[in-house]
Formats: sequence, C-alpha cells, structure tokens
Amino acid sequence: MEKLRLHGFNNLTKTLSFNIYDICYAQTERHMREYLGYINEAYNATRLTQILTDVSDIIGADILNVARQDYEPQGASVTMLICEEPMSEGVDEEAVQESPGPLPSSVAAHLDKSHITVHTYPESHPHDGISTFRADIDVSTCGHISPLKALNYLIHSFESDIVMCDYRVRGFTRDVDGGKHFIDHDITSIQNFLSEDTRERYRMVDVNVYEENMFHTKMILRDFDLNDYLFGTGVKELSAEEAERITQRVDREMQEIFYARSR
Repeated sequence: MEKLRLHGFNNLTKTLSFNIYDICYAQTERHMREYLGYINEAYNATRLTQILTDVSDIIGADILNVARQDYEPQGASVTMLICEEPMSEGVDEEAVQESPGPLPSSVAAHLDKSHITVHTYPESHPHDGISTFRADIDVSTCGHISPLKALNYLIHSFESDIVMCDYRVRGFTRDVDGGKHFIDHDITSIQNFLSEDTRERYRMVDVNVYEENMFHTKMILRDFDLNDYLFGTGVKELSAEEAERITQRVDREMQEIFYARSR
C-alpha cells in the first residue's frame, strides 16, 4: 500500500489481543499444587514485565510507566504505558514494513497513547486432574507501526497449546486532502504475519470481518504427545487404560476451549 501523506498524527488505533492456553494433567492433588506453583513462578509479575519489555523493544517503543501485581493464591498482572521512540539510524524502513517477524534491531516506530497489558488466570479442576493456564495479552498502538510485529515473539514466549488471536484497526486518520482512511496497511489474515514454524506447528481457523477491519485467528497444536501434558509423572508410569483415559480428558479440554463449547 502506498504510504499516506497525513494531515497531522496517524490516529488509527491497532490492537492485537491474545488468549493463550496451556493445558496440564496433574494426577494427584500434590502434583496439582506443584503445577500451579510452577506457573506462578514461571509467569510471575517480574517475568511478565520482562516479556512486555521485550515486546516494547520489538515494536520500537519507549516505556513510560509499569504497574505490576502478583495475586494470592495465584495469577499476576502487568500494565505498561508506551510511547513513541525515535527511529534508529540506518534502519531500512521498507524492510521494516515488509517483515512480519520480531526484528528489534530494524523497527521504525511512531507511537503515542499506547499500552501493553497481560493478565494470567491459572486454574484447576479438583475432580478430573485438569489444570488450565490462561494468559490474556493486549498490545495497542497508535501510529504507523502495527503490534503485529510482536506476534511471533508472544506466541513463542508462552507454552501455548491453544491461541486465540484478534487484531482490529479502529478509528480513522486524515490525509492532506482531508480524506478519511480507516486502515493504512494491507492485511487479509493474521496468518499472513505468522512465521513458517508457527504455521507448521498449529492448525488454524480464521473468522474475519473485512468490512470492519476485524481479524480473528484461533490456533491449536497439530501434534499431540501425552508426555507434554503430564505433570509429576510420565506415560511410562501409566497403564495403557490410564494413558487412554487421560488422553481423552486432555483432548476434551482442548477441543472445548478451541470451539468454545462444552461437549
């Protein structure tokens, strides 16, 4: 898309939102407590702050303010206000615009009134051994740059069995002739901005509303290895009947989350 000559600041708001899920089977109550303890340690407010700091670097923003909180008994939140950062010298702007991946050394930015947030929701079921960790992430920017730059980094930063991803461009900006523009870049699907290894790893479904500049992609892992979902034990320690029963429980949990309906 040809670069727009704008009248004033680019007022388009671009928001990338994630729901990321990690599913686990903990065979005993002790294992369940240990899993929740592991999640609280691996994704505490300090670690989440570092992830969001990396996102800020990737999209080329300055951090104005950070608010973070760990919760009892579990969960954490981080909110980060970000603003415009001057473009680095020697950056190839055309290469930056064309590249969908996280390239923190090659990003031009023009941001204001922007933020990044993450909230975590670890939970477990007391009867069937299933524990589910959910992280909600929002990256919202105003300006020429899109938060899609941080897409691949965020997916790889969490142990993601299922990813629900929304991208929306809101508002409008005016060109020098007074014409309104409701989007300033080409996009047909969030999948266009995913790295090759991510596309190979996940099965994906799109629900897009092009007239409203709303794009939705949901992703679920293609391959299933029960060992990846067991906490505190391994497949070799289970009987064939136990392994099959747990596989069915984990698969049911994943399918219900992916299709947003109980079976």
